[in-house]
Amino acid sequence: MADIAKVHVVVSGKVQGVAYRHHTKTTALSNSISGWVKNNQDKTVEAVFEGEVENVREMINWCWEGSPSSAVDGVKVENIESEQSFDSFEIK
Repeated sequence: MADIAKVHVVVSGKVQGVAYRHHTKTTALSNSISGWVKNNQDKTVEAVFEGEVENVREMINWCWEGSPSSAVDGVKVENIESEQSFDSFEIK
């Protein structure tokens, strides 16, 4: 069985109004990642990624690139432990 990772990510910069969440969901699904993504009031985008360790690393790396119109200034990553498991990836 593969090692599973779960991380909480907060992305800052020009990440709202640029289809960042949509591209995050598309990328997550193509990398077999479950979890969620949402916009925050402070103009950041927040996400939880759950999946095989290498796939989660790919998602974190992707966060720095983002959608074509985004301009990412920072990506904060925190490993989390949770009993909750996600069946899919959703935009909140």
